[in-house]
Parts: sequence; C-alpha cells; structure tokens
Amino acid sequence: MKAEIRVALVGNPNTGKSTLFNALTGLNQKIGNFPGVTVDKKTGFCPLPDGRRAEIIDLPGTYSLYPKSKDESIVFSVLAEKGSDLSPDLVVVILDATNLKRNLLLYTQVADLKIPIIIALNMMDMARKAGIDIDVNLLAKRLGVPVVPISARKEQGIDDLKKLIAYANQIPLQTDSIYVNALAPALIDDITEEIGASSPYFALQLAHQHEHLKFLTTEQSNRIEELEKKHSFHSQKAQAAETIARYNYINDVLYDTVQTPQTAHEESLSNRIDHILTHKVFGFIIFMMVLLFMFQSIFAWSAYPMSLIENSFVWAEGALRDILPPGPVADLLVDGVVAGLSGVLVFIPQIAILFAFISILEDTGYMSRVTFMMDKIMRKVGLNGKSVVPLIGGFACAVPSIMSTRTIENWKDRMITIMVTPLVACSARLPVYTLLIALVVPNKNIWWIFNLQGLALTGMYVLSLVSAVLVAFVMKFVLKARERGYFIMELPVYRMPRWRNVGLSMFERSKTFVLQAGKVIIAVSVILWVLSSYGPGKRFEKIEQKYSQPQFTQSMTADSLKRVISTEKLENSYAGVLGHVIEPVIKPLGFDWKIGIALITSFAAREVFVGTMATIYSVEGDADRIDSVQDKMRKARNPNTGQPAFTLAVAFSLMMFYAFAMQCASTVAVVYRETKNWRWPAAQFAYMTVLAYTMAFLAYHLLK
Repeated sequence: MKAEIRVALVGNPNTGKSTLFNALTGLNQKIGNFPGVTVDKKTGFCPLPDGRRAEIIDLPGTYSLYPKSKDESIVFSVLAEKGSDLSPDLVVVILDATNLKRNLLLYTQVADLKIPIIIALNMMDMARKAGIDIDVNLLAKRLGVPVVPISARKEQGIDDLKKLIAYANQIPLQTDSIYVNALAPALIDDITEEIGASSPYFALQLAHQHEHLKFLTTEQSNRIEELEKKHSFHSQKAQAAETIARYNYINDVLYDTVQTPQTAHEESLSNRIDHILTHKVFGFIIFMMVLLFMFQSIFAWSAYPMSLIENSFVWAEGALRDILPPGPVADLLVDGVVAGLSGVLVFIPQIAILFAFISILEDTGYMSRVTFMMDKIMRKVGLNGKSVVPLIGGFACAVPSIMSTRTIENWKDRMITIMVTPLVACSARLPVYTLLIALVVPNKNIWWIFNLQGLALTGMYVLSLVSAVLVAFVMKFVLKARERGYFIMELPVYRMPRWRNVGLSMFERSKTFVLQAGKVIIAVSVILWVLSSYGPGKRFEKIEQKYSQPQFTQSMTADSLKRVISTEKLENSYAGVLGHVIEPVIKPLGFDWKIGIALITSFAAREVFVGTMATIYSVEGDADRIDSVQDKMRKARNPNTGQPAFTLAVAFSLMMFYAFAMQCASTVAVVYRETKNWRWPAAQFAYMTVLAYTMAFLAYHLLK
C-alpha cells in the first residue's frame, strides 16, 4: 500500500529525532542508503487518524543547513530536490524544549525554504522539571506554524502530532524569520530568474552549495558560479551575516515566549555526575568495570536461551534424519544447511545482549562521555576525538563504523580511523570467541564475582581496542598530512534508557545479523558440504575397497568402521585436499587442515567459522549421533597425539588470528567504496594478515 503523504523528520543531534521516528513507525521501518551515497536512510510508515498512511523519512541530525559532513549535506539535498522519490510534502522539525535557542537556528533555515512545517516541541517533561516555562500558543503564533508539545520517550503528544500530519494540506506557510534578499539581493534575483527557485532562501542556498547538489546540471552549476563572480559573492561572510540575523530574530521570539530559571536542574545534575564518570582516573576505571559487567552478562544471561536453541537444532537434525530417506539430499540438508545454520543462530542471544548494552550506553548519554574521555588518548596517537565514535561502533560492526568516518573532516585522521576500525572486536567475532572460550576456559568464578569465561571475553575486547590505538600510533608516522583535526561534541544530559528503543535495537540488529550472516552461511555450508562429500579421482572408491577387506570388517565394530571411513573420506575430499595444501603454512600456529578449511571459508565472513566447524564435524562424524557443534569440537582428537584437537594453546591461537585478520568481504568492499582506491583495502588486508599470523604464532608457542 503506497503512502499518501511523505514526511521528513529534521532536527539537531540529541533532540530525540530517532525516538520520535520509532514512536511513529514502530517495527514498520527499513534501513537503506540515500541514492548515490552510503549514508544510512531510515524510512517507515505511520498510520494516520483518517485511515491514510504517512511515509516517514528520518534525515541525519544536523545543526544547520550548511553541511560539515556528507551526512549533513543530505538534509538540504532531500528538502531542495522537488519531485524526487524522497521530496517531502511536510517537514516535522524536532526542537529540544530545554535548548530552544540553539535548535531554532535550523528551524528558521528550513522554514525559509517555504515547505509546510510542524514543530514537534520535544522533551517538554524535561523542560518542566528544569523549571523552563514555554508559552506554546504564543510561540506558534510568533512563528506562524503549528507547535505540538510532545515527549517522544514517554510517547506523550504523539496522537496530536499524527492529527496535525493528517491535515498537512491545510497548514499555512510560516512567517519569514529574516529578510533573506538583503544578504545578496542582486545574486538572489539572478539565480531565481535564470535557474528557477521556489524561494529567495532556496536561491541563496544554491549559491552556497551548488557544487555538491546532484540535481543541478553541470551547466546550471557553472552558471551559478559565474553569477557569484559577477556579484563578488563571499559564501562565508554571507553565512556569518545570516547567522547573526537569525539569532537576533530568535532572541526576540524567545524573550516573549520562554521563561528560563538561572540554573537548570537537569544540567547541574549531569555536571555533578560528569565529575565522577569523566574523571581522568576514576572515569577509565568505571568504563573498564562497565565493559567487564557487559561481557560477564553476555555469558551468564545467554546460557539458557543458547542451550534451548542448541537442543532445538539437535532435535531438528534427528527429526530430518528420521523423515528423509538416506542419501545425498538428506546429508546436504542435515550436515550442510542445518548444521551450518545452527552454528550461527545459536548465538542470537549473545548478539542481542551485546546490542542491548550498546543501545543502553548510547541512550543514557554515557557513550558520549566515553568519546569525550578517549579524545585525549586519541590526540596522542594522532587521531581525532571523532575517531572514537567509529571505534566504539566497531563493537557492533565495522561496516557502518567505517561509513561514519565521513564526519571526520581531517583526511589523515579519517584514513587512520578507517585503517584501524576493523581491529575492534565486532559482533561477528563474538560467536568465535564464545565458542572457543567455552571449550577451553573453565566456567567458574574467582573472588565470588568474576567468571573466568567473562574475564577472557573482556580481555579479547580490551585487546582489540588497545591494538587499534597502537596501530593508529604507528600509522601517525606513516601517513603524512599538514592539516590539523578538531573535535566538537555536545554532551547530552543523562537520561533513563528508552526500553522500547532498546528492544527495537535488539530486534533490528539481531535480524540484520542473522539475515546477512545467514545468506553467507547457507551458501558456504552448501559449497563446503559438496567439497567435503566428494573427492578427486577414485579416492572414495579406494577407501571403500580398503575398509571392505576382512582385516577391518572382522576387527572393528560397524560404528567404528563407519567413523573411520568418514574421517578418511573427509581427508581425501576436495576440502581435505585444500586444507592439506595450506597446512604447512598454518601448522606453526597449532592449526590442522580442518581449521585451515575454516580459515579459508571465514575470509567471506568471520562468523562462518562456527558453521564450517559444524559442517566438517557433521560430515566426519557418525550420522546416528547428533551433537551440538560445541560437543563435536570438544570430542575432536588430534590423530597423531590422541590429545584434544582444541587445547588452550590452539584455542587462544585461533582467537588471536580471528582478532587481527581481515576476514570480512563486506568491510573490504566498504573501505574501497569510502576511499575510492583499491590500494587502501589491499594494504589493510596485508598488514592485518601479517599481524594475525604473528600474534597467533606467539600465543600458541607461549601457551603450548
């Protein structure tokens, strides 16, 4: 069903824009990219009181229509390009009621584009608590637009906002905030006449931004450039004059409509908390404790649901064996598809818990404090404070984190951030870490509080951050640039997390992880099953003939014979041959040819390791004994020594390899897309592979 009205949400960062988007659309939303750029585009559908549906577009947060990054440039592009698939019929500008003066600058700019506007006056509950008194009716009258007081977090006023959206065609155009023509009268007239502009301010913005606007033809852009030279137009001076004029207007409006006490309760409380949480010593200790609690919880809270999923897959494999007639189709489904999928789906609880914590840290405002604290360290290693956002975001996934480096204006800072972000332990590594830690680290507590497995997992995540910082320090001397980076960030006040948002984040991120990983896992599992089930020449026939001889059939039980044949067939399969080819290279790391197969398949995506192990040990094992992947790996033995295949040394060597190797095709692709040059992903792949091999070698020989 097509939407009958398109609404764009516009606002400063930290005004609750995303919360309002979730309140309006619920689960009825999707994420893609804006046309021609890699900026996230969130769209959703909202039912209106009159039975129609509105399409809601959540535009990136910005302080002004004059962009400082690619994300911010999207806002004017969408609002200005009439007749496009994204052109809004109505704009909802979200204002933070506790900080109206700063927020109204963006509103006045959007208003002067002459698009119908509704103001959503958010955080009214916070404003009342802080003693700020806003005359909403007078504010609406002064601005000439409808103003709806809301609290997006508490979902108050949302129905009133929906009613106003439904009557968008009856909303009058807002009054002028400043006399735009006075800023560049002759230039505005010429652009309006020659290029065509819906308003004087639209013409002025074309003068400022025409080089970056894709809806303008080359001829139009060149003509605007000629007109600028003709009228001696200076963009920065015009912006400064405009900003001063706008703040004069805003001050007049607020003088009549807002009464503010000398001190705001929320701000002072946040400042008192910041004295502790951003302290140069205690701040880092608290951050480490938060990380430790987070990873302890990932192990402790996920145990029961993981066991439930694991047992469900064991049951499903057994049921399929009973239903399907024996043969290649049954083997493909059970040993290939189901075994491979079980290796990933079993980790949904851990992924969901990780994303829940990240969402809570962002929602409360604590993540901004971590970014602020880390800025001092970042400067010493040659990075920008803004580099912390991609690095912390790397805990979830390197792909959107690398895309978020576009907010870093300094070229050198941005390139170093792109090069080190994949070192941060992402959610795809989590299944590998938790599987291997559960195999070799005892599940017991020390000092009554700390679980050994949780400590090991925390150690892997801390190692990833430390390694990223150290590599950045080295690259500081490798890459050369003259320009200096800078860091500007607004710290939001502390707030309680919005549990609905946390739930939505858990659901959306887990779904994305499963769908993206699932497609790769099924494809790799099917290919791997074929490579593991068939071999070159007549190798399989010779194995069958060898073990059909009396010395084997009479001295071994049927089960033992079947297991030995399966093992030898796997070793002589195409996958086995491939594993044996690379075995001499990986043997110094403690890896055998089976792990070698997993390393090769994992270069598509790290989480494929678990599915590969499940498939290999399913093909090798006894079809009548269906175990979980962890049980299969625990029972695996080294054929030469008879010892467990996964010892402490082997497991930690593997974790070191997965911690440092670039095993993600999506990340390679996005690095190329962001740098527009293959030498950057190639250099990244090379240095990370060398680092992975070295660290795995050291871990194996130190622990052996």
